[in-house]
Amino acid sequence: MQVTETLNDGLKRGYAITVTADELDAKVNEKLAEAQPEIEMKGFRKGKVPMALLRKQFGQRLLGESMQETIDGAMNEHFEKTGDRPAAQPEVKMTNDDWKEGDDIQVEMTYEALPDVPDVDFSKISVEKLVAKADETSVDEALASLAETAQNFEDKPEGEAAEDGDQVVIDFVGKLDGEAFEGGSAEDYPLTLGSNSFIPGFEEQLVGVKAGEDKAVEVKFPEEYGAENLAGKDAVFDVTVKAVKKPVAAEIDDEMAKKFGAEDLEALKGQIRERLEAEYEGASRAIMKRKMLDKLDEMVSFDLPPSLVEAEANQIAHQLWHEENPDVQGHDHPEITPTDEHRKLAERRVRLGLLLAEIGQKAEIQVTDAEMTQAIMAQARQYPGQERQFFDFVRQNQQMQQQMRAPIFEDKVIDHIAEKADVTEKEISKEDLQKEVEKLDEE
Repeated sequence: MQVTETLNDGLKRGYAITVTADELDAKVNEKLAEAQPEIEMKGFRKGKVPMALLRKQFGQRLLGESMQETIDGAMNEHFEKTGDRPAAQPEVKMTNDDWKEGDDIQVEMTYEALPDVPDVDFSKISVEKLVAKADETSVDEALASLAETAQNFEDKPEGEAAEDGDQVVIDFVGKLDGEAFEGGSAEDYPLTLGSNSFIPGFEEQLVGVKAGEDKAVEVKFPEEYGAENLAGKDAVFDVTVKAVKKPVAAEIDDEMAKKFGAEDLEALKGQIRERLEAEYEGASRAIMKRKMLDKLDEMVSFDLPPSLVEAEANQIAHQLWHEENPDVQGHDHPEITPTDEHRKLAERRVRLGLLLAEIGQKAEIQVTDAEMTQAIMAQARQYPGQERQFFDFVRQNQQMQQQMRAPIFEDKVIDHIAEKADVTEKEISKEDLQKEVEKLDEE
């Protein structure tokens, strides 16, 4: 086998590989010899079929396999010898299109090599970690918000009309063409106006009613309504308003705390304080991570594979275009051409991605099965009732797993760097922390 370099320009590499006919023939014979002991053929005992007959019977099929294995072997041997790591799958093609059995195989292999990534002295990285504490005002604001969600309803003064957000207690009977239909009636039903829990148009017609009033509510069932006998039909609901109630926030006391699973009010405050400070910690970490990545980007410089940069620039341009045109689904849109700004951002992402991957590899950082399971379960909670299906989908989808593994790996590498960097803490208010978060969004 002969390997001759044909291209060496930056990270671009090209090689002409010649696999001789003798090498290929030896590979075919090797495969036939391996298979011979297990082959049975009429007129011959198992394992005693002559090689010439085996070659006539199976030679052509094994020839194709041998060609592929020989070329793959040549590529692997090349990468082991040179130490090159291709940025993407190498492009391989036969150059002697008129090849016939007995000829040498001429192959051209081209690829972009991953660059040599320089070492970084993490001790030279200095960043601030912002620390915000949950003050009593923040805790009280969160308590007041919880009290709103745990609101009760109390009767409005006699004669006052129902407003959006009020609760009306009603009896109702639904009718089609003057006849009551099954499942369309209820008594003492508490309906919060504006909750959209009834079909469109129902709640709006009860705004302004008073206790003791009768109201005929005329609605049209949606075309896609679950019950076929009602879908798309006009209906009238005879409604009797028995009470009109206004929302009243729950009292902030031990009883309210118990509704949220806490032992008493002080325990609930402690839970709120922990949750708020966990949120602040997450925001602080995001800010520190951005600053650390900025420092790393300033400290390192190396050649980047053009194909990776172009692919990343196209992805950035495509994503931003869809954010600006949210009504367009799929890829049915004009061609999107990356700008210089997109390419500049792509260069940063590719550079930092290669750098973090190299740091993680040298530090032997791994994402554990437990960390992956935790991440999958956290994301599955966004699909109530379908958690099991989502979990199974991710487990069977390698690409999805990689998308979820990548940010976990990146965070672990950042933690590794932070352990060796000069990190100082600075205590600030939650308002100043929020301003720093907003700056991230603007960049």
